[in-house]
Amino acid sequence: MKQKLSVVKIGGNVLENEIELDRFLLNFSNLKEPKILVHGGGNLATKLAARLGIESKMTNGRRITDSKSLEVITMVYGGLTNKNVVAKLQALGTNALGLSGADGNAIQAHKRPVNDIDFGFVGDIDGINQDLMHTLVDADLTPVFCAISHDGKGQLLNTNADTIASELAIGMSHKFETTLYCCFEKKGVLQDVKNDDSVIKHINTKSYNDLLGHNIIADGMLPKMQNCFHALQQNVDKVCIGNISMLDIDSNVYTTITL
Repeated sequence: MKQKLSVVKIGGNVLENEIELDRFLLNFSNLKEPKILVHGGGNLATKLAARLGIESKMTNGRRITDSKSLEVITMVYGGLTNKNVVAKLQALGTNALGLSGADGNAIQAHKRPVNDIDFGFVGDIDGINQDLMHTLVDADLTPVFCAISHDGKGQLLNTNADTIASELAIGMSHKFETTLYCCFEKKGVLQDVKNDDSVIKHINTKSYNDLLGHNIIADGMLPKMQNCFHALQQNVDKVCIGNISMLDIDSNVYTTITL
């Protein structure tokens, strides 16, 4: 029987709220099985860029990463945010190790090709260093990844944190029974977007297609769900979507997704 492993992704809504972040990290540190944390930080990067007089450019909710934006992202993601999270986890007794994709050649990517839009220094993942991940986890270390990868030629690349978490979960699924947790501001996937308590407890392939057909899953939830099913189709055991409460021991208010 495979050992269990959790890969957990948090976004800027948690990172910007000290109380929420502390609560989340306490719950994360209490997970008994081996674990990996992935964080974003886009809102914090946007705020710092504004203070530095650097314009943040977005298209369809996605960041255009020019050279100056990449400098800010590296400072915020790989520096302040990552080390703040690592220090808090150390205080909770979790031996965390802050990493970018360049550290230990952990996450390899290539610069996204220019089609209709030039996203700049944005990376699409080619693979993860499974040997490194196994070595760290086997040594009882908890990797904490920021949303930065590299191309193996000296170039850092801004990379979607959801995608990094998904690819890490996929890469570890060969050795571990892997669960991917995607934490965001809602309690889960909602039947009614205007009702925060209308959480759909379980979604599988059939019900997902039904929800798509009735336009219940749409807009910003679509790429999240596509990412979830991609992970499941690549041997991740299950995916959970909800807010930080889903890591509470007694919580059952979140969405579990399986094939």
